[in-house]
Amino acid sequence: MKEIKAFVRPNRVNEIVHHLKDAGYENVTISIAEGTGKFQDENKAFVSQKFSITDSEIAKLEMVVKKKDVDTIVSIISEYGRTVHPGDGIIYVSDVEKAFRVKTGKKNGY
Repeated sequence: MKEIKAFVRPNRVNEIVHHLKDAGYENVTISIAEGTGKFQDENKAFVSQKFSITDSEIAKLEMVVKKKDVDTIVSIISEYGRTVHPGDGIIYVSDVEKAFRVKTGKKNGY
């Protein structure tokens, strides 16, 4: 199993998720976060209500998938998340050793 974490612009999420669902990947966790990166313009940084300073609102997509599906999912996220402007985001792929269902405590078979 692999975990995919993608940090993308919030205004691209609906299109990404739509295309993921069309391709058969329906299980996505989405959260909104704030981040800092390489400041392009410190005048555009803002003071967050929760953190001292951030320079971008970002959406985080998380999925655990079969290894064979990783390239397809990364391609979908890249294609529909891209705006060609700096700060489009980043995608991480990590190994998942085990997964367990909370309800039963049994190992999940991916």
